[in-house]
Amino acid sequence: MTEQDPSGPPCHTSPSGPLRRLRALLPDLTPWRASADFRRMWLAGLVTVFGTFLTFVAVPLQLKELTGSALAVGAVGAVELVPLIVFGLYGGALADALDRRKLILWTEAGLGVLSAILLLNTLLPEPMIWPLYVVAALTSALSGLQRPAMQAIVPRIVAHDQLPAAIALNSMRWQLGAIAGPSLAGLIVAYAGLPWAYGLDLASYAVSGVLLLGLAPSPAAREADKPSLSGILEGARYAWSRKELLGTYAIDMVAMLFAFPTAIFPFLADDLDAPWALGLMYAAGAVGSLVVSLTSGWVSGIHRHGRMVVLAALGWGAAMAVAGWMPDVWLVLLFLAVAGGCDTVSGLFRSAIWDQTIPDELRGRLAGIEMLSYSLGPQIGQVRAGGMASLTNARTSVWTGGVACVVSVGLLAASLPKLISYDARTNEHAVRMRARKAAEVAEAA
Repeated sequence: MTEQDPSGPPCHTSPSGPLRRLRALLPDLTPWRASADFRRMWLAGLVTVFGTFLTFVAVPLQLKELTGSALAVGAVGAVELVPLIVFGLYGGALADALDRRKLILWTEAGLGVLSAILLLNTLLPEPMIWPLYVVAALTSALSGLQRPAMQAIVPRIVAHDQLPAAIALNSMRWQLGAIAGPSLAGLIVAYAGLPWAYGLDLASYAVSGVLLLGLAPSPAAREADKPSLSGILEGARYAWSRKELLGTYAIDMVAMLFAFPTAIFPFLADDLDAPWALGLMYAAGAVGSLVVSLTSGWVSGIHRHGRMVVLAALGWGAAMAVAGWMPDVWLVLLFLAVAGGCDTVSGLFRSAIWDQTIPDELRGRLAGIEMLSYSLGPQIGQVRAGGMASLTNARTSVWTGGVACVVSVGLLAASLPKLISYDARTNEHAVRMRARKAAEVAEAA
């Protein structure tokens, strides 16, 4: 036996330096262990994201089979955009005025009904085209209603200092679905058929609904007003008054506007003489994101969140620029993965700023505004990428967008000192929210 100092702990209980550093990189599971409601929401979200990706692949494929038109397939994105904007803002107001648990449950049930409609339409002897567009628009509307409540409820069920870890775990959940979901969908559609894809999506909503039923009630504040345009405008005015919040929205919008080229991946694959790599291009960003999430233990130790948002956005643009320059498809895939990792880092710290500083009574409305910031950027970015590719070529569109992203983010960062100087330990809004959360915990005890 090894001699040990009787006044201290046994030496074998202290992990070696390399092992300790490795453990520090692993995801922080504290929110999972500490909050039963967070576990329920995480598992429900994991089930739903797999089902959602089944439909995400099945609907365009079915439209292609029914119409043979690329324009008809692309029109799905157009019918989704307006409902997402309108109902995203209104959903934020609802999340501040209603019980968030009930809002999540009812919208989840509605999404399940829409999945059932897709299944029934597919089982018809001659499936109709118009229900696919109607369901796409209604799904976008219900998602817009639900997402603000889903995000706004997290700070209620997770301790203030555990929010960055919770955000990282939620990000990892989505990335698992983004990688495995499309792959599973392709196999199911190819070997079992479209009805199975829609049927499994419907089953996923049933499972997630059962899990979400276990959530504790999350009622609105007593002084909450009814949802209204004035209430939405109040949220917008608050966001305008918080320049560090505005900075997070602006940085994300600019990064996606200039450097989100997924629409032209089929053309990029052709330019590289690698059409076989198209699926890998779509998956590469999610792989990079997953790597970051699986090694996200360091996130909780970072306090200069604004600086990390800027650095990660610069990394996203730079990686996209290099991907566009690379003549070898494997190097392109590598830098697309790096870009995905940078995007996840930016998202983690943007969400940390939002969740740790926004008052609970405004959190739903601000979540609606936030949803628009990260939804509209990619939509418009697809148009930019496609337009540039039509004028030049796919590779030029990718690298020029990356360069434009780096320049634009740099200019924004120089004009947003409050974002750069943000520190979660000293920011007045973060300090106030931490104190409020501590008081609530003490009162509940």
